[in-house]
Amino acid sequence: MEISATGRLEVRITAADVGKRVSVRCLSEAGATGGKFTDTVGVLTSWHSGVLQITRKNGENVRIAEPSLVAGKVVPAAPARRRGPAASYGELARISARAWRPVESERLGEWELRAASGFTRRANSVLPLGDPGLPLDAALDAVRRWYGGRGLPAYLQTATGAEGTQELLCAELERRGWVREVTAELWTGALAPVADRAGAEAGRVVLAREADEAWLARYRRKGVGEVALRVLGSGPSVWFASVPGEGAVPAAVGRCVVDGRWAGFAAVEVDPARRRRGLATVVMAALARRALEEGASAAWLQVEEDNAGARALYAGMGFGAHHAYHHYREPEAGAS
Repeated sequence: MEISATGRLEVRITAADVGKRVSVRCLSEAGATGGKFTDTVGVLTSWHSGVLQITRKNGENVRIAEPSLVAGKVVPAAPARRRGPAASYGELARISARAWRPVESERLGEWELRAASGFTRRANSVLPLGDPGLPLDAALDAVRRWYGGRGLPAYLQTATGAEGTQELLCAELERRGWVREVTAELWTGALAPVADRAGAEAGRVVLAREADEAWLARYRRKGVGEVALRVLGSGPSVWFASVPGEGAVPAAVGRCVVDGRWAGFAAVEVDPARRRRGLATVVMAALARRALEEGASAAWLQVEEDNAGARALYAGMGFGAHHAYHHYREPEAGAS
């Protein structure tokens, strides 16, 4: 908190600081005597009618009544991770987008409209990496028309929690009634430590350039058809890994896309009856070794915020969160 030369806490932010990262302290109950203090750090996304809105790293919005403010100041952008690869949000957003390409896309200024017959939100949402070239309401109308013409709901994929992410856009979408349906995180880590891991099944991992019927049977994603195969096979250098099971369906599978210095992991699935035996680690290690051979040195993956098992696994491999990302869906017809 900001402390003046006289030792008193001061509020050193104003409405002119909207869009900046701030740290504030407020009383849990405005005007309470001996009340508890609450500290909030995030991006100041609005300040209207005596109420501040701050968006935290995970996308959570905190509303604070102006009279409850005790102290506040603008703070530097969140520091880069001290271990693992350094990267900007823009770099990772483009790398992850190239690893999961839609069947159809169109530019709207610096926004990319993506569609793949509804197979995954990532391939059926707008990636807004700059100015759409239109006022926001006009851009959103164009987005609705584009997806409506394909029989799809309109989604925007946004990010929070790193320098250059889209807290202000998130706040504007929510003011217009767009609903956040899913929040996940993109994690990064060094590739070599993943490749160094081994297990009893390491010698049984099979790598292939295409996903066969057995791999798809373990993947278990709904709606896996021709469009899904095109999305799964997209990317600069794609590899599929399988650990044979007792029957026709593999015990474990995984996918990796190599793109320059980056290797992106996805679709890591293990037979529920054989979980907690190191199969996911074995699959990722085999894919990491192949990615190293192709010149990659850094790794990324995406994990939903409520997947505790996967988060523990990836943290143990040295991965850590870089930023959160969210899918906002257009409001229902007639919603205010």
